[in-house]
Amino acid sequence: MHDTTLYLLLLVGTFLAAGLVKGVTGMGLPTVAMGLLGTLMSPAAAAAMLIVPSFVTNLWQLFSGPALAPLLRRLWPMMLCILAGTLAASTLLVVANPLWSGFWLGIALIAYALYALLAPAFTVAARAENWLSPVVGLVTGVVTGATGVFVMPAVPYLGSLNLSRDELVQALGLSFSVSTLALAIGLYWHGAFQVGQFGTSAAAVVPALLGMWLGQRLRARISPVRFRQSFMAFLILLGLELASRPLF
Repeated sequence: MHDTTLYLLLLVGTFLAAGLVKGVTGMGLPTVAMGLLGTLMSPAAAAAMLIVPSFVTNLWQLFSGPALAPLLRRLWPMMLCILAGTLAASTLLVVANPLWSGFWLGIALIAYALYALLAPAFTVAARAENWLSPVVGLVTGVVTGATGVFVMPAVPYLGSLNLSRDELVQALGLSFSVSTLALAIGLYWHGAFQVGQFGTSAAAVVPALLGMWLGQRLRARISPVRFRQSFMAFLILLGLELASRPLF
């Protein structure tokens, strides 16, 4: 009984913290949740746990902007390749040794945090978008399927397309929604996401939304830049911990 209570408190705390980060920064819920849950369970189990809260919050983000139809027309090759890459690679998350899948999860967290801290500015030429979008989508899908983290390289690529702020937020919501759906299908296909887990995953929506609300209120009282820097430093430490496990 004591172990069950502690487990539930850790789950609530994880999604509260992940929602708080998303409320302050506008992103990061599945990344934080995967990183924290990955220290408690296998990455495949962690990915199954975050399916519902990730999908709900990203779907909300997707439909909060004004440009869904134009974005779909522009980005559908990338989304299709995210779907294909995730389905193809999701077997890696399920069958791999949890220590080594945790290692690659840690590497993904470190790569994302370093990119966000360094924030290299670049722009993709319109003529390159036709062939680059599918490539980025496929790589993002493979990373998603192998680690459960779907920010790289989709986030920097979408940020390079000269989208307005609202369009970028909506494009990220589209990419994350497709990634979450593809991951759910892949995990279910390989038996790593059971119907019985749906209730636990759905219950995580409540602390995630509460954390988002608290984060949005907190955003006006703290420096978003300083918070983001601290958050990325935390992700690097978390990634190093996960990546070092199979080495010792």
